[in-house]
Amino acid sequence: MTRQCGSESIENMAAHRCSSSAALVVLCYISFSVFIVANSQETKPTVENHATVVEDTQTDTETAEKSTEQPAVSVREWEATETEEETPDSSAPETGVSSSGPHPKDDFQEELVIRPLHSGDIYASFQFRTLWETDFLSGNKVSHYRLFPKSLGQVISKFSVRELHISFTQGYWRTMQWGQPFLPSPPGAELWVWFQDSVTDVDGTWKELTNVLSGIFCASLNFIDSTNTVQPSASFKPLGIGNVTDHRFLRYATLPREIVCTENLTPWKKLLPCGSKAGLAVLLKSEKLFHSSFHSQAVHIRPVCQDLQCKTTSWELRQTLNVVFDLHTSGQGKREWSLFKMFSRTLTEACPLASSSKIYIDITDNPEGEQFEVTPATPLLSQAVVLGDRRTFSVYDLTQQITFGTVRSLNLLIRWKSSEGDMLRPLLHAERYVAGYGLQTGEIHTLMYNNHPYRSFPVLLLESVPWYLRLYIHTLTVTSKGKDNKPSYIHYQPSKDRERPHLLEMLVQLPPNSATEVTVQFERALLKWTEYTPDPNHGFYVGSSVISSLVPSIVAMDTNSSQDRPLFSSFFPCKEESSYFMRVYTEPLLVNLPTPDFSMPYNVICLTCTVVAVGYGSLYNLLTRSFQIEEPSPGLAKRIANIIRKLRGVPPL
Repeated sequence: MTRQCGSESIENMAAHRCSSSAALVVLCYISFSVFIVANSQETKPTVENHATVVEDTQTDTETAEKSTEQPAVSVREWEATETEEETPDSSAPETGVSSSGPHPKDDFQEELVIRPLHSGDIYASFQFRTLWETDFLSGNKVSHYRLFPKSLGQVISKFSVRELHISFTQGYWRTMQWGQPFLPSPPGAELWVWFQDSVTDVDGTWKELTNVLSGIFCASLNFIDSTNTVQPSASFKPLGIGNVTDHRFLRYATLPREIVCTENLTPWKKLLPCGSKAGLAVLLKSEKLFHSSFHSQAVHIRPVCQDLQCKTTSWELRQTLNVVFDLHTSGQGKREWSLFKMFSRTLTEACPLASSSKIYIDITDNPEGEQFEVTPATPLLSQAVVLGDRRTFSVYDLTQQITFGTVRSLNLLIRWKSSEGDMLRPLLHAERYVAGYGLQTGEIHTLMYNNHPYRSFPVLLLESVPWYLRLYIHTLTVTSKGKDNKPSYIHYQPSKDRERPHLLEMLVQLPPNSATEVTVQFERALLKWTEYTPDPNHGFYVGSSVISSLVPSIVAMDTNSSQDRPLFSSFFPCKEESSYFMRVYTEPLLVNLPTPDFSMPYNVICLTCTVVAVGYGSLYNLLTRSFQIEEPSPGLAKRIANIIRKLRGVPPL
């Protein structure tokens, strides 16, 4: 009887377990079907935009209606990956479901421009642009990042940055040999930032921002302080949207002695969506980039318009890297270049997240192929107006598999045939040097050349001189063709010792085919001995002069900013067809200051320590030493006698 009841209970338990399992299976099936329905009603990423989400308003409405009937668990699992934007003044409670409006879209493009130079050198310019459809300026809180680097997005949001431009450069750009670069930059480090008008303490925010950027880019930007920071009034205007003219929210600083090395390149590459694993970034090999005549890397962040009416705005992150490989230092000895010889790498694929990945080779000076030959050849040609001149480029589209051929690798080869041909002189270039003798006074000379044969144009000169070079503004002279050239605008802010530098801005008209010279005398200050650098006899650096101008264009410039153009020709905004904006940097100055003989303190320290050790040490020993009377040691015969007496058990003598 007991066994029978036990068997019945076992059967009941088994039936209960089977019914529970069946109910669980049915519940899982219902949840899975609901999740499938929720997924099917979301829009899918398009192949053309490389995983960029494109949403439909009608689909979102239907999804929102059906989500009220579906379990909350499945909705949360789907919505967890979406962007959450919360306005500070919203009174609605926080929920895990985002609004049904359109979500921010982002886009990534990459380009490489190769320009063969007449000297046999080669100029390579990398351009990486990330566009993000979001609005930091309205105070929205953004918590989701896809292509745009989160570290820079948090910097923009926390410090209320409107525009940020930073560059690290090793070497000096030789304008008369290489022409004009696509994006100029001075030697060392340069940083200029436009803050939003909501910032109350601009100097404090500027100091915190430089410390944060110093950590992000592994640089010495923390040495930027009030002694090397200026507020230009006219030289630096916003490059993005917005007509901000209040220079109180602008800060500009340079570190001309900053050394650029691998630790600066590594965090720069980590900001790219694909890093250095795919696309054009695989060519950025540090041992090749830094074994060159010129190397410059930069980061530019600004708000831009998406359309001609500027109804929608986006944040643009543009990362640029310019490098010039020298013919002789490369060790190859012949005028032949390839991707493998320049970067020790070849290209096998484009960045999967890039909507556009192209290589441009400038063949404007080689229309018939009489100067150099490019292999493999490409039928794609493109024309663009760059720096006031119409240039022709051979285009290689890396998103097309036919570009890589059957070997699935692209190694462009440029082989020179002739060394003849003259480079077109740039219309504007400048140089600067220090004159004088002795260590008391000196004179700064700045030369600006206008090579246009018949047109004159104005230039805006900015000079930022450290406080320890005391300028005599009454000695300022501007001469063109041996005659005085009176500036139409002068802004001068005198320095304060150990607080701020000199700031001098002038608007000067350059006559056609002329050289304009600006001179000013200065007096060297005597620093405190703690203010000298570890190598004071090397000298002190003075940052480059900045020359900004609207230079007459040879061809009509394109003023349509919404038109799709190559990245290297669309950085500076163009508002006139007859001129284009150009910025030129001069050489940094190396000035010697009156330097004391730092070996004399060392000699004084050594002599003082010797006197103290000999004099005071002897007196201290005499005062603290304890004297004891010692008996003279016995002779040899007496010691032998005592040994014998000890053996015999007799007391010693």
